[in-house]
Amino acid sequence: MRALLSTAPGGPETLTLETMPDPVAGKGQVIVAVKACSINYPDVLIIEDKYQFKPQRPFAPGGEIAGVVESVGEGVTDWVPGDRVVATVGNGGLVEKIAVDAARLFRLPEGRSFEEGSALLLTYATTIHALLDRGHLAEGQTLLVLGAAGGVGLAAVELGKAFGARVIAAVSSEEKAEACRKAGADGTIVYGRAPFDKDQSKALAEMFKAALGPNGADVIYDPVGGDYAEPALRSIAWEGRYLVVGFPAGIPRLPLNLTLLKSCDVCGVFWGAFAARDPKANQDHVERLFRLWKEGAINPLVTEVFAFEDGGKAIAKMAARGAIGKLVVRIGD
Repeated sequence: MRALLSTAPGGPETLTLETMPDPVAGKGQVIVAVKACSINYPDVLIIEDKYQFKPQRPFAPGGEIAGVVESVGEGVTDWVPGDRVVATVGNGGLVEKIAVDAARLFRLPEGRSFEEGSALLLTYATTIHALLDRGHLAEGQTLLVLGAAGGVGLAAVELGKAFGARVIAAVSSEEKAEACRKAGADGTIVYGRAPFDKDQSKALAEMFKAALGPNGADVIYDPVGGDYAEPALRSIAWEGRYLVVGFPAGIPRLPLNLTLLKSCDVCGVFWGAFAARDPKANQDHVERLFRLWKEGAINPLVTEVFAFEDGGKAIAKMAARGAIGKLVVRIGD
């Protein structure tokens, strides 16, 4: 089979398309013929050795796949060859075939494409865990979403609306703001590109406050970090919850006196660890996501599909923060 491999630390240009032996299903595993693999920000970090996990090389990036069951290993009874499936795999998804623990698979609904299926789980499962378990978002509350036009950002906009919140989407361009409005955002903010000096940071905080209103944001969903974090925190409501999701703009240093003044919480969101520690709760979340998908309350937005040999270009576009919605690599027909 073919695989897009990282053989040394570096950017997307270091990835090479190579041939390697087909995987063999172990006990409790399934071999999936991968049809599509979506790209997420961890794919940018993992090939540079900057992610929490450092797989042994050579390895393929790609943590989210959709495909067809090709064969099953010993003890697998819930899946048969030909089943259409989706899964999160951590890494290793940019390959033609992959061995996956059967417990990690979910059935891809009829009528949904492999590209759509590969774009659902990681972003929406991260976000439903963030908003409900960590942010305790309730109907009628106000949600501020930073980086709102990316995969997790649009997931937060859609899920926030599905849960009855007022959603303000903050983005870096009018094109991205329009994507958020189409996803249901009640209001949008177009901010400048960091870094910010003191006056620019203060101006951004005032922009957030003006859009949110006098009570501020009950929940702030931040998959961006960097210089955007402190201005956003300054706009939080009394006893609000600030959700730390990611750092493509850098790891911020927050003045903790703000947490005292607002009596607010700063909450880390590590969905992968949550799913591993409480698989039943994660399963319940994913089942709810599939119901919302069927009802049309959420709809993964795939804006660009890349050929397998151009998978590195998809990761490069993600690294440049140029993506709206999800970028997907098509691996098989």
